[in-house]
Amino acid sequence: MFKNETQIFGLLASLLMFFAAAPASTSYKLESYGVGSGGASSSSTTYRATTITGEQGSSTSSTSVTYTSRSGLITTQLANVPAAPTVTNPSSYYNKLHIVINNGGNPPDATFAIAISNNNFSPTTNYVKNDTTITSTLNTTDWQTYSAWGGSSGFDVIGLAPNTTYTVKVKAEHGDFTESAYSATASAATANPSLTFDIDVSSTDSETSSPYTLNFGNLLPNTVTDGPQKIWIDFDTNATSGGTVFISSLNGGLRSALTSHTISSTTGDLSSLSEGFGAQNQSTAQTSGGPFVAQSPYTSASQNIGITDISLRQFYLSSAPIVAGRGSLLLKARATTDTPSAADYQDSLTFIASASF
Repeated sequence: MFKNETQIFGLLASLLMFFAAAPASTSYKLESYGVGSGGASSSSTTYRATTITGEQGSSTSSTSVTYTSRSGLITTQLANVPAAPTVTNPSSYYNKLHIVINNGGNPPDATFAIAISNNNFSPTTNYVKNDTTITSTLNTTDWQTYSAWGGSSGFDVIGLAPNTTYTVKVKAEHGDFTESAYSATASAATANPSLTFDIDVSSTDSETSSPYTLNFGNLLPNTVTDGPQKIWIDFDTNATSGGTVFISSLNGGLRSALTSHTISSTTGDLSSLSEGFGAQNQSTAQTSGGPFVAQSPYTSASQNIGITDISLRQFYLSSAPIVAGRGSLLLKARATTDTPSAADYQDSLTFIASASF
């Protein structure tokens, strides 16, 4: 009887030892595991926690400079950590940057939150709202899908300070209790607001220096005379709404002090007018942005001209930021046989550039 009990005890001990051994097969071996106390959830007004049974008992993790691998079923349910986003300033923006997030291999319906900071997230962290502005509080509506954040084309985050470096990082989630860690960071800087403006006077597209003068020479009666040079306009701005180049005149036409006569500036066709003076656009171009566009009444061809008087009149317009805008205009004049002869007919033209920040 005693012998049989000893045998039974030995069998139980063997079973217990087998149960404590690490599970293994020809394809895997689980080095360390444990059994939890049971699945449950707990909550308060500020948090909710969920536990599960049967996950690997070790709390250790494997880490390198490029990845972190943790054990447990909860960890495997988390969304993938996105790779670092791409942050650029493609057009010297002073108040926005371009962001393209990386979805990290997450499903199409996974959502992403974007943190942004101008002090490397210390002491403050801001977030990108779903309208691409900045907020100090991350709301549930600010978690958006990869597609909603612009996909591979990305989006512009707006409302930034000029001449400032911003750092961006992204995290993902795919359902409750799946929020990932933040991605690595990426940075870019906004520029200062800028406006560049210059004029040249030349018969060809070339840079010239002041003083800027244009001599018509003799005006033959009943003949349209073109200015021997063109006036060239350089315009460049990173203003959000672009800018405008205006033209105005001191005398409202070619004025002779000796005769007290003015060949008045007008809008019309000089081939049918007896007398007049005005401007006509010849060309517009830009390297990028814009476009740089001539405005009516200076856009006509042939002998049609637009008025230059004491009023500020729009000559060129760009409705968006523009790089290296370039325009040229030609002055035209016509005298009649009744125009008093004099050698002092002249006018002074003023060009003013403004930007719409």
